[in-house]
Amino acid sequence: MSLTYLNLSSNSFSGELPDCWSHLDTLVMLDLSNNAFSGKIPKTIGSLLRMETLKLRSNRFVGEFPSSLKNCTSLEVIDLGDNKLSGPIPTWLGVSFKNLVILMLSTNHFNGSMPSQLCHLTHIKIMDFSMNNISGSIPKCLNNLTSLAQKGNPNLSSTHTYDGSCGDEQIAPINYEDDASFIWKGRMQTYKSTLGLVKRIDLSSNRLTGEIPSEITHLVGLISLNLSRNQLTGQITPEIGNLQSLDSLDLSRNHIDGRIPTSLARIDRLSFLDLSYNNLSGKIPTGTQLQSFDPLDYAENPQLCGPPLKKMCADQNEPTDLSNEEDKDEFITLGFYISMGIGFVAGFWGICGTLIFNRSWRYAYFKLLNDLNDWLYVRVALIKRQLKLAHA
Repeated sequence: MSLTYLNLSSNSFSGELPDCWSHLDTLVMLDLSNNAFSGKIPKTIGSLLRMETLKLRSNRFVGEFPSSLKNCTSLEVIDLGDNKLSGPIPTWLGVSFKNLVILMLSTNHFNGSMPSQLCHLTHIKIMDFSMNNISGSIPKCLNNLTSLAQKGNPNLSSTHTYDGSCGDEQIAPINYEDDASFIWKGRMQTYKSTLGLVKRIDLSSNRLTGEIPSEITHLVGLISLNLSRNQLTGQITPEIGNLQSLDSLDLSRNHIDGRIPTSLARIDRLSFLDLSYNNLSGKIPTGTQLQSFDPLDYAENPQLCGPPLKKMCADQNEPTDLSNEEDKDEFITLGFYISMGIGFVAGFWGICGTLIFNRSWRYAYFKLLNDLNDWLYVRVALIKRQLKLAHA
């Protein structure tokens, strides 16, 4: 029988893996996650040329990213997270895996920079390099990640169908639904039935430097972006508001300065935001959901002010609202007040002055007031009498 599906996850297996995987060349899905396997990842795993899913998460594997895997060009899911792997992220990774959808290397000891070849992963939807020792800048070519640059996804889940056989006899196909575990909004979550909807980049807890490239704002399909706990500098790009699908944004614990862009307030789906422990300044844009977040999400930005922070801004006329001064009333100017004063003086003396200095006009005016008063008195009396007769 040809083995296509092997799932030994969530057991208590330990020790090193045998280096005899070339005998399982029909294997399409291999899941050994959540065990206690140790040692290096066997080179013969690279002989599994039909393999689409490889999950070795939460073990004790050491060594570098196995170079033999470059032969497994059918891979769509690679999850090596939560191990003790080290060395640089190989440059060939972005070239060999044209069909890769999920790449998770979190919680290891990978170092070096992010190779620009990663930008060739046009089908990638989840890229998680968090909690490593990766340095250098974020590649500016991330806008080439085509799947992340498109909104939505027609499939709720990530499903594979594997054909099976027993000798010459065909057996029913096997449907396998991928799952993935990662930190979402500060908590470890596992996604399966809705995994197809998740589009995320997590580069948190590394040693990345430089500015956040504006090209990242082309990834309009992103649901989650986490760049926290790095050494990023510069300002938040004004085009951040282009990421209209964002549900979670974490830029905390960096060295980002400048103002919070008003465009950030236009992401109406944003339910998680953390900008704390940076060097942001100025007033938090008002009149938006940015005031609904906890003050702790803006904490330790000494020059930041305005609600929801208790610290009020010294200059209340500071242009920080969404209109960016476009709605400022330019009609009320100094000339307006001067014209209003001249009009008041002219009107006052035109009427009151005439009454003061012209006796005949003054008598006529007061006579008019007396006649008006008598008329109103008579009208009110008649109305009262008619109401009494109506109720009699």
